[in-house]
Amino acid sequence: MSVYTKTGDKGFTSLYTGERVDKNCLRVQTYGAIDEADSALGLARAFVEVSEVREKVFALQKLLPRLMADFASLNQVPLITAGDVKNLESEMDALENSLPPLREFLIPGASKGGAFLDLARTTTRRAERLACELAKAEPVHEVDKIFLNRLSDYCFLLMRREDLDA
Repeated sequence: MSVYTKTGDKGFTSLYTGERVDKNCLRVQTYGAIDEADSALGLARAFVEVSEVREKVFALQKLLPRLMADFASLNQVPLITAGDVKNLESEMDALENSLPPLREFLIPGASKGGAFLDLARTTTRRAERLACELAKAEPVHEVDKIFLNRLSDYCFLLMRREDLDA
């Protein structure tokens, strides 16, 4: 099997559930932005120095294929669940409680890993905006929109934790 299939040469791609859509449709842009966030998380994981942060980033990366599959599928039960959101919120609460109070705006770049976590945060925000736009025209699982919202906040908290000792 070759890495190239030639099935996308005319500007169309297949969703996970088999439907053919334009490569630039909002659904493809949304899961593409999530894929970009995953890449930014991978860069962050390669550069973070706090092992706790590295482990949390890796755990996030394991969830993102399910989130992308939700956006790349039509008429399917979501793979991201309310339990995933609750787990993320619990992780966020614990992390936020371990950090000093935020007293000023943060400028990314105190550390390489933190800078890449901020890139993941902003990329996730873009994916969330695209998901909200998509939801105006097509069905989008509410749990996926909530998860995206929490994910970007979690990236921010992870950046703060990484930069704490920088």
